[in-house]
Amino acid sequence: MFRIGFGFDTHKLDENHEFWLGGVLIAHSKGTTGHSDADTLIHAIIDALLGAAGLPDIGNQFPDTSPEFKGIDSKVLLSHTMDLISGKGFAIGNIDSTIVLQSPKISGYIPAMTETLAAVMKIEASQISIKAKTSEKLGFIGREEGISAYAVVLLQKEK
Repeated sequence: MFRIGFGFDTHKLDENHEFWLGGVLIAHSKGTTGHSDADTLIHAIIDALLGAAGLPDIGNQFPDTSPEFKGIDSKVLLSHTMDLISGKGFAIGNIDSTIVLQSPKISGYIPAMTETLAAVMKIEASQISIKAKTSEKLGFIGREEGISAYAVVLLQKEK
């Protein structure tokens, strides 16, 4: 049995914040803002995983009103999500994701993101695709005010 899930996330970029993306710290003058570490890619992946498993979304699992999750490393949330997925009898087939960001250029960080995410999810790096696009200087992303990420996952029932 196969299940497909789709995830999306967006965060504001602002000065004086760290920029975590795919579990990797990105060198940049701006960073993402949010209740946790605001790792946009991981949040999109989490929502895709939860959706495919038929579980409530990231906001229900890890509410931004909870002090427990204030400033938390999103890799911890991803690890917990993997426990939920395994508990439902699913394993990851593959993940396909796209990051939309005007600046900085992140292609050089993608191998580290892939390896980091694979280690957290205990899957092969070859099961993860991360692509990066700009918005051609249009909208809030083009004005370098924010970042978005999309993810699609395929889950398969473990035998």
